[in-house]
Amino acid sequence: MEEEKTATTENSSNSPKKRRILLGMGVNICRLILAATLIFSGFVKAVDPVGTQYKIEDYLSAIGLHGILTDWLSLVASVALATVEFTLGILILFAIQRRAASRLALLLMAAMTVVAIWLVAANPISDCGCFGDALKLTNAQTLAKNIVLLICAAVTAKWATVMPRIISESTQWIVENFTPLFIIAVSLYCIHYLPLIDFRPYHIDADIKKGMEIPEGAPTPVIEQTFIMEKNGEKREFNIDNYPDSTWTFVDRHDKVISPGYVPPIHDFSITDDDGNDMTEATLDDDGFTFLLISPRLEKAAESCFGDIDHIYEYCLEHGHKFICLTSSGEKAREDWRDATGAEYQIATTDETTLKTIVRSNPGLLLIKKGKILGKWSHNDMPKLDNGNDKKIFSNAAPTEYKTQSAKTLVTLLMWFVLSLIVLTISDRLWAWTKHIRRRRQQHS
Repeated sequence: MEEEKTATTENSSNSPKKRRILLGMGVNICRLILAATLIFSGFVKAVDPVGTQYKIEDYLSAIGLHGILTDWLSLVASVALATVEFTLGILILFAIQRRAASRLALLLMAAMTVVAIWLVAANPISDCGCFGDALKLTNAQTLAKNIVLLICAAVTAKWATVMPRIISESTQWIVENFTPLFIIAVSLYCIHYLPLIDFRPYHIDADIKKGMEIPEGAPTPVIEQTFIMEKNGEKREFNIDNYPDSTWTFVDRHDKVISPGYVPPIHDFSITDDDGNDMTEATLDDDGFTFLLISPRLEKAAESCFGDIDHIYEYCLEHGHKFICLTSSGEKAREDWRDATGAEYQIATTDETTLKTIVRSNPGLLLIKKGKILGKWSHNDMPKLDNGNDKKIFSNAAPTEYKTQSAKTLVTLLMWFVLSLIVLTISDRLWAWTKHIRRRRQQHS
């Protein structure tokens, strides 16, 4: 009897301990999932803040508030969103301000889940933009992802104190201030220059022509067509299988996309001259070097680079290279641009969204040869074609050097942040350990 009582007592004492262990494991798994997602989401937004700005403008247009924010304010909103997500992710990962950070994350995920439900129901935007161009999700996938994260956020908010701190409370202020400053600095760098990681199909070394190709055997679009016909004042709907005879009069047609089929990475690139002639193939097939000055809207283009553009155009005239400006602006904006810059180069038409996708700068510059992208520059960093730089820019190794330099810059930035946090954490733990040793010595003395 005594042995049974002892076993029962041990089991009852172990049961709360097991529950605490399981609770701790569950909370910390949720913590890691939530933190990793927020850090990744915030970082890819910071790497391409202009892209996030465009997505914010798409959302505002979808709810009928197009133009309510100026370009400057929408860009500030983009940087702020990246900063909030990244900082919350780091705070939750390190269990800093556990209650406040987890509750803010819960509010954020609740709001995003509501937006995701709207996206699924109304489908105003095909891609939520949660992870920029790094990872595309359908609206249904976005909703599923947000539900999982909402559950994780709810768990961490309810049991916030279960998350163990990685660094002491007295040292947390360093991470709290260093993290937002770091991600804001990354955003500002990518605004001034170009995204350090280019996830779009128009990246350096990409072949525009190949990006437009549809492979053999690729699924074709499936479209359901509905015809509205009228006869003797009566209107009825028909499809292709039961299309009526000639006694019916055609009124309207509705197309519903059942399956989009295969969509190539580049599907909307085209160049049209002032006379309406298609220049796309001629430009992409050209064996020589072609500079493409990219400006989605000439009326919004930065004016600080006029001199650099003129020098590059003059260089092209001297060396037999082509120089074309691509824009979606109308004739008046083009004339204003010519008056302001003295531009004598050709200005052609390309879709605005395509131009915004090509380069995150207005204006930006692209160097291509036979459709292959050899260089990309922001208006703040136009290439200097003197002192031998031209040989470097036009060499076959230029794309590799450009990508290598971007990778070095990215790694340097990440190492500054990650190593700083590692050094801080190790130093904090060593200091906490020495304090513990000193207390034990005092207790035994």
